[in-house]
Amino acid sequence: MKFYDAPPAPSPRRVRMFLAEKGLAVETVNLDLTKGEQLSEAFRAKNPRCTVPVLELDDGTCLTESLSICHYLESLHPEPNLMGEGAKEQALVLMWNDIAMFNGFAAAGEALRNFAKMFRQRSVTGPNDYPQIPELAERGRLRTEHFLAELNERLAASEYLASGRFTMADITAYICVEFAGWIKVSIADEQAHLRRWFDAVGSRPSAAA
Repeated sequence: MKFYDAPPAPSPRRVRMFLAEKGLAVETVNLDLTKGEQLSEAFRAKNPRCTVPVLELDDGTCLTESLSICHYLESLHPEPNLMGEGAKEQALVLMWNDIAMFNGFAAAGEALRNFAKMFRQRSVTGPNDYPQIPELAERGRLRTEHFLAELNERLAASEYLASGRFTMADITAYICVEFAGWIKVSIADEQAHLRRWFDAVGSRPSAAA
């Protein structure tokens, strides 16, 4: 297998943390997104959507999207379990993963890509160019602030996001909170439950991956 990465982009970082939790080492190819290497013809042949991460299997199949890659790796290496045990926990992991991606990742991305100069004509990831809409930057920032409040409320009732133990949902949400920092949205002083969880996840060795 070959993993196409692009530090410090948050999407492939989710897979790196997952690999680290599993104790897996995979051949890695780093792309420089600032140079547009994800838009090259060679990479388009692997992922026409021009996004990272990509996991290229030994038979040439290319898996895109962090969740699908992690699901594949979990199927091959089920321990330690990160995608949920049993129907209920699996559903909760997927539910909170989706909530984090929509309310956190998409919101912060909307804000970043609609105000940062480097994305002036690249406000949406992928092969097509789209101009920035400044109003979306403001909305994205507000949505991100609401997401952190939502996490704090959930974590007041649960040690981890999906259940009482660390799962893929925590990886996704942790990286979303990190990503929020790119648009200068941070954990508020009164969000003690979110701070407790964030520090706990950040102390795991995989957080340095």
